[in-house]
Amino acid sequence: MTMAAATQQTETIETLHEDLIHDAQLDYYGKKLATCSSDRTIRVYDVQDGTGQRVQVAELKGHEGPVWQVAWAHPQFGVLLASCSYDRKVCVWKEQAPNHWVRVYVYDGHDSSVNALAWAPAELGLVLACASADTRVTILTHQADDSWTATKIGAHQIGVNGVSWAPAYEPAALVASASKQLSTSAQLVTGGCDNLVKVWRHDPATQEWSLVATLAEHTDWVRDVAWAPIASSPASVVASCSQDGRVLIWTRDATSGQWTHVQLPPFDSAVWKVSWSLTGGILAVSTGDNKVSLWQESLQGDSAQPHGNWVQIGSVHDGQAVQG
Repeated sequence: MTMAAATQQTETIETLHEDLIHDAQLDYYGKKLATCSSDRTIRVYDVQDGTGQRVQVAELKGHEGPVWQVAWAHPQFGVLLASCSYDRKVCVWKEQAPNHWVRVYVYDGHDSSVNALAWAPAELGLVLACASADTRVTILTHQADDSWTATKIGAHQIGVNGVSWAPAYEPAALVASASKQLSTSAQLVTGGCDNLVKVWRHDPATQEWSLVATLAEHTDWVRDVAWAPIASSPASVVASCSQDGRVLIWTRDATSGQWTHVQLPPFDSAVWKVSWSLTGGILAVSTGDNKVSLWQESLQGDSAQPHGNWVQIGSVHDGQAVQG
């Protein structure tokens, strides 16, 4: 399928939610869709059932407030879905039989709304990062005895809005290890109400998380962060978006470790969400005026320009796709 064709195809799904929908996530295979809402429910749909229909197969109830985000675990751990809510809780749900879901874990250690969550790369195990308005990020790690441990990071003053994991293998390691065994690295990027983007690294020797970079370019709350998949670049790349109407693309130099950025053209409203395609070649940007735009780094652009080589290749507004 060409990119032009892909950006021209849209479909509306009747979700049956009774209030605002805050997130929608496809599973690893693109066959199941999970949505969550201010109506306190999570709904799961079969979107590739062979009939062309989009059928709701489960309604998950257990949260006591608006559900902000959902995230699918890697399928090697089973069919698991995590959710976070204004009720300060993180829930992990498991499909134990076809369309039969059970809540298998609840974490209630945060003191305020849990705004975002993200599963670690599968190479790091079954590990979940949770970002809260109580200023902390909690790392939940599943143990062999089926218990979970919690490690807390004091991340951002006022609150944390977004969290994203780095790929398990750093770009430089992939280049240098053609004949060596690769070692994994646990890194996170977070965005907060202090207008900052922060990068964190886990030390396996001390089992502690340390702050390795603070990126201070936004002028209002950072609403979301997204670390690009390793396939996208020989360097580490992070996208951040903010209430200030800007999206910044950050790149870390492999030699110096320094981060530099380019800015996409300014948006007309607050930017709420950034999301990379599976290969990292395309960035989707969601804004407060009900628009989603798609961006790609062009090989023909002028990297000296303020926006670098990034060009808009499509958009969706009110359910209608527009090319370019």
